[in-house]
Amino acid sequence: LADSETSDEDFYAAQRKLAKLPRNSSAVRIRNRCSATGRSRAYIRKFGVSRITFRELATNGHVPGVTKSSW
Repeated sequence: LADSETSDEDFYAAQRKLAKLPRNSSAVRIRNRCSATGRSRAYIRKFGVSRITFRELATNGHVPGVTKSSW
């Protein structure tokens, strides 16, 4: 669609093909969610959980290599 050299017929064919795709197939609409609680905010990608769940898991020692910092 971004190529300016395509014919109008090809452009409209590509546009119709895109319009037929389901809305939820777009990668932009996917939201990261906590695997334990389903919470969408404060998601930590590396661990796949929210900050609240991560804190509980880390405090209980279920996340290897993570310790509470103290200085």
